[in-house]
Order: sequence, then C-alpha cells, then structure tokens
Amino acid sequence: MTFRPDYLLSISLLIILLIILPPHCQGQQQKLPNIIYIYADDLGYGELGCYGQQKIKTPNLDKMAKEGMRFTQHYTSMPVCAPARAMLMTGKHGGHSAIRGNFELGGFKDEEERGQKPLPAGEFTVAEMLKQKGYATALTGKWGLGMNNTEGAPNKQGFDYYYGYLDQKQAHNFYPSHLWENGEWDTLAQPWFDVHRKIDSTKATNADFDSFKGKEYAPAKMTEKALAFIEKNKGAPFFLYMPYTIPHAALQAPDAYVRKYIGQFDEKPYYGAKGYAANKYPLSTYAAMITYLDEQVGIVMQKVKELGLDENTIIMFSSDNGATFNGGVNARFFNSVAGLRGLKMDVYEGGIREPFIARWPGKIKAGSVSEHVSIQYDLMATLAELTGQQIAKTDGISFLPTLLGKKQPQHKYLYFEYPEKGGQLAIRMGDWKAVKTDLRKNPDNPWQLFNLKKDRNETTDVAAKNPGLLQEFDAILRKEHQEPEVAAWQFLGPVIKK
Repeated sequence: MTFRPDYLLSISLLIILLIILPPHCQGQQQKLPNIIYIYADDLGYGELGCYGQQKIKTPNLDKMAKEGMRFTQHYTSMPVCAPARAMLMTGKHGGHSAIRGNFELGGFKDEEERGQKPLPAGEFTVAEMLKQKGYATALTGKWGLGMNNTEGAPNKQGFDYYYGYLDQKQAHNFYPSHLWENGEWDTLAQPWFDVHRKIDSTKATNADFDSFKGKEYAPAKMTEKALAFIEKNKGAPFFLYMPYTIPHAALQAPDAYVRKYIGQFDEKPYYGAKGYAANKYPLSTYAAMITYLDEQVGIVMQKVKELGLDENTIIMFSSDNGATFNGGVNARFFNSVAGLRGLKMDVYEGGIREPFIARWPGKIKAGSVSEHVSIQYDLMATLAELTGQQIAKTDGISFLPTLLGKKQPQHKYLYFEYPEKGGQLAIRMGDWKAVKTDLRKNPDNPWQLFNLKKDRNETTDVAAKNPGLLQEFDAILRKEHQEPEVAAWQFLGPVIKK
C-alpha cells in the first residue's frame, strides 16, 4: 500500500499538533468541575483541629486541610445566619444585600412556620449562575431565605433540588417533625416538641433530658439526600450546597457520639436557662455535634472518591458566623474562636473570621496555607471564574488564583454593615480594622481602630493616633451604604449625616 506525499504530510502535522497542544485545544472540551460547598452553622474559628482545637476531634476536616488549602484570614459576610447565607449566595456585602438581618416571620410551632424574609425574586444567585453552564444544582440543609410558597423558595432561586429546613426557627430542633423536599412536607419519625422549654433543676430526671431526643436526626437525613444527589448526577457537572445546622444550638446529638466524650470534661447539666434544649452533658454533646459534622464531611468525600470524581471535584468548607453564646454552649471552655474578640452577632473578629478549607486534588496544592484576606461574598466571583463566566455586579473578588497558586488581586477593603445587636459597622483595609457599635442609640459613637497584624485580638484601640485613616473609613461608609427598604435595617442615616 502506498500513500500520497500530501497525505503523509497531513498525518505528520496532525501528530505534531496532538503532541504540542494542550488537551483543551485538541477538540476535547475541558470538563467543568463538580462543586461542593459545605457550610457549618455557628462554628467558631478555632473549633477544628487544623485551626488549633485541642478538645474536639475533627480528623476528616484536618485531613481535608492536609490535602488542600487552609485559609487563615477568611470572613463571613455577616455575623448571623440569614444575611450571611444571602450574601454567600448573591455575592453582595452588607451595604448592598437585599437581606441584612434575621427578619423572623411566624412562630416555632409547625402551624406557625413562616420562615424568614424571602430573598427577592430579582436576586441572582450562585445556583442560577451555575445553571447557565449546565450544572445540576442542589441544596441539602438550612436555607433560611424564604418558605416554599414564597419568591425566596430554593426552587425559585436556582436550585433544581432541595431538602432540609426552610425556617431557621424550626432548625433549632435537630429532631423536627418534618423537613422539606422540593416544596413537599417530609414527615419524620417524631412529633413536634418545644425545644425551648426549661426543666426543673431540682427534679430533673434522665427521662426529662431524653425527652429532647428523637428517632431521626436531621443532619443524617441531609447527608443521605446529598449522597443520592451525587450518585444521580455523577455523569455531569453538579453544584451541591450543604448548609448543615451543626453546631448551632440546641445541643442535640446521637448518643453514640456523645458517649465518645462523656468523662473527658468536668461538666454540669444544662437545664435550658438560656434557651434551647436542656442537656445532661452539654460539653460532651457540643463536641459530639462537631465530630458528627466532621464525619459527614468524610462520608461525602469518600462518596466522591468511590465514584471516581475526586480529581474533578472542588470541595469547600466554612461556617456562617462565629460561635454562639447561648443554649448551653461554652465557647470559652473550647476556646472556640481561638482567642479572637467577640462571638456570633459581633463584627469583631470572633464573630466574622471563619475557618475555610478548599480541596481539589491536582489543582490546589496539598498542605498549603493562605493568608489571603477573603470573604464569603467572594464565592460568586470565584465560581464565575472557575466556570468561565462574566458577572455584571458583585462586591466580591475571585480567590481562584489563590487556590491555583497564581497571582491574586486583593480587596481594597472588606465592608460589614450589621443592623442588629444595636447596629454595627466594620471595615477591614489591609491590616487595619475599624469598628463602630451601638449606633442606634449613639450614632455619634466613634470608630475603634485596630492593627490586626500587631493585635489580632483587637485589644488596643489606636484610633486617636490615626485620624487620617478614620476619614478614609468615613468615605468608604458613604460610598458602600445603600439604604435598605426594610425599616428594621435602617440605622445608618444619622451616622452618615453627622
């Protein structure tokens, strides 16, 4: 058999091109990566072993950090549940977000369930953005941005599938009577009960404490549904958002996990004096909840590996705000915020600095640690870059370059505007952090100023020595604040006018 010279030349050129060109130029479209974002609830900066925790075991998250990247200066957008979740989903900060506080509707009983103020229909979410690139999208966990019959329902905000709590008040109980699946009520194996009732410390029995337990643990159901979604969508790109309710109070965990800690701590029963479920072993139960969450992360990672998706799946983990102060939780005992000032509902570092871990084998350098100053409203920009999309409006900056070891653009500043707990402001600019508190009663309250490089725990106010910087922060406030429509969130008018 003989070949014409021109044919041989064409074959030779094709072989050369296949050798020298990268795969995406060889007619083989690069696969879009699967994205899993796991969100803890009220987990403090220091509550994982890889962030210095000594008393609570988190082997799976510690392994995730060893196999990926751990951030040391990553922030939530807001120090409480609903607005943090809204800003994570929409890429907006507290001066622009449609949701800026926990605007509660309805009550705690099943028949009173109305959720929180819905995310408006006109908002553009991460899930909607990813659907533009063909992603299957799912939410398994706590939503808190609108009930099933409102414009804020997950199915109306870009999620093909959802399972979990729609109402944050219902999420106070880890053994609820029901969860929601795509707008349908899913009855669980226990009746509704009042998780906030107190018990008499002089008469409390084991039966009293056990009355706060049930048969079906909500986080277990969330994991079950997440695994089913991964299995169903293993052949195409998917986005799975997993906002677990752990370790938010109430203190409730399966007995098998609590027993792992009983006897390790000097603890006394909690009788419900500061709200949420009474618990015979509050320290052991809190530790058990975090260990349980850690195990769920391990289960999800193992499922991804078993399906052969590991190298094409980026998994991220963070928390919505700092550790809480009620419900029998003892943040001081566990050093939950690693010495930082403040807790949940504070714009000091303990309320807003969060653990953040990202793992993507072959793409993110194993065992790496980043000091890049980043924030959760960066997620939309990050996933837009990851999937090759342009977004018109966001307050975020993609941190994908940091994940991939490339040159990273920096924020000029991070902006925090929080209308609750008296009305608070915070701005981080470089190593400087400016804070204002109690602005509803005292709109003339001055800036507090801290140098986080020298004073990470915000112990020394150096505002008097830096008047020029304070003027810069005033200018940022005037630039970034947009007056919200909700009267309950309006508190900065007098501050800006002064």
